Amino acid sequence: MKKNKKGITFILFSALCTSFGQMLWKLYDDHQYLYLLLGFALYALGALLMIIAFRYGSLSVLHPLLSVGYLFGLFFGVFILHEMITYKELIGTFIILCGVLLIGGGDN
Repeated sequence: MKKNKKGITFILFSALCTSFGQMLWKLYDDHQYLYLLLGFALYALGALLMIIAFRYGSLSVLHPLLSVGYLFGLFFGVFILHEMITYKELIGTFIILCGVLLIGGGDN
């Protein structure tokens, strides 16, 4: 974990930026180009942070951690977009979270 700490931090911010950017794309309609442009900017920032993250950690640990973006997307959907989620989605989210925690602490 200590070896990849900086990379994990960058990868988590990358997942957050890309998820939020995608949410802004969903909010975009024909007259709100600001959402579209901000979404692209955040997605690009997320990609840049991902590239930086790979310099500070193991690819085998960091790349699977990008799946935390699914968790961010779920939370944005529920709390910002007021979408409904099912128990299956909650169970899947819990499984993803367990995997992220197990992988994030790996790579001796």
